[in-house]
Amino acid sequence: MAELRRLPHAIAELLERCGPTIEQIAERHHRADFFLYLGRHVGLPVALEGALKLKEISYIATDAYAAGEMKHGPIALLDEQTPVVVVATDSPVLEKVISNVQEVRARGAHAIAVATEGDELIEKAADEVIRVPRTDWMLAPLLAVIPLQLLAYHIARLRGLNIDQPRNLAKTVTVE
Repeated sequence: MAELRRLPHAIAELLERCGPTIEQIAERHHRADFFLYLGRHVGLPVALEGALKLKEISYIATDAYAAGEMKHGPIALLDEQTPVVVVATDSPVLEKVISNVQEVRARGAHAIAVATEGDELIEKAADEVIRVPRTDWMLAPLLAVIPLQLLAYHIARLRGLNIDQPRNLAKTVTVE
């Protein structure tokens, strides 16, 4: 419960510190034609959300996969122009995620990791790292999704797109 109560402060800290890093990453990759997002365990829904946001407001083709499934198709799409965003926050599967980052880089793709503050292993594996404050690993997705939403925002702005009115999206969702 203490970690849950601390989340608003962790979010404020995250927003204060990671802005310039995200803007630099957006500047480097806003012209990319395709992004791949990877995550494992609690990181997979974060990767799915990050890919969805980038697709919705920047119109860049994105794919999100469970990192363990990467060898079953999406690895064929990787080349030197491919940014791969990996959710690599502290968790019981972090070592496997780092292995996936190494595979991505071995194919020449550019690895961008969202990682927990203080993790030095990911620093050696990824090309770029966006740090989120340390919290309980089950709460980390609440922090990790924020940089991915900001990345989509900055990329769309750099592409000159109207982020407030994305094309072809309904303002309301109805279920029949």
